[in-house]
Amino acid sequence: MNRLTELLDAYQRRDPAARNKLEIFLLYPGVHVLINHRIAHFFYKKHMHFLARCVSQWSRFWTGIEIHPGANIGKRLVIDHGMGIVIGETTEIGDDCLLYQCVTLGGTGKDKGKRHPTLGNNVMVGSGAKILGPFTVGDNSRIAAGAVVLSEVPPNSTAVGVPAQVVRVSGRKPVASFANDVDQINDMHDPVQEELLALFQRMDSLEQQLKTIKERTA
Repeated sequence: MNRLTELLDAYQRRDPAARNKLEIFLLYPGVHVLINHRIAHFFYKKHMHFLARCVSQWSRFWTGIEIHPGANIGKRLVIDHGMGIVIGETTEIGDDCLLYQCVTLGGTGKDKGKRHPTLGNNVMVGSGAKILGPFTVGDNSRIAAGAVVLSEVPPNSTAVGVPAQVVRVSGRKPVASFANDVDQINDMHDPVQEELLALFQRMDSLEQQLKTIKERTA
């Protein structure tokens, strides 16, 4: 019961549309899928795999969110909207994470063993982002909407682009409530755009220097 109360509190903090806990409990698919996942995960650990998959597939049918029974999920995971989310069997998710719709936490092949990502604590994953492979996304990190992450993301970082590139969050210290910042757009710096801008500025500077030299020699 305490864990459910914590979950409902987390939804109220992070979702401005959430009006009260009763509404969240009755109507939010993210809450329903997590409750069902606890049941499925229990059967999975008892090696009752058929029952585990029955529960998870029934939950997928009703919520549009697919979580494999083997996935390990921490406390206070908030799934915003949730439609189209896929979470693989060996995925590990820390506490206080936030996932938006159409996120994939998947593998890259048919390898056995650990083949899905590990999310640290306080990680935010934006809409449509894909995190593929058995690596770690560090604590307090943010994955921008639409990013495709194929390698490890250090703690307190931002990953953007396809394939994703990591940008340190300048001037921001790690804080426990990092994932409470639900902005998927602002502060998501695009390193490619910044590099192109620097090149354009350099070209303008060189053109000005060349123009000055021509005027002096004319």
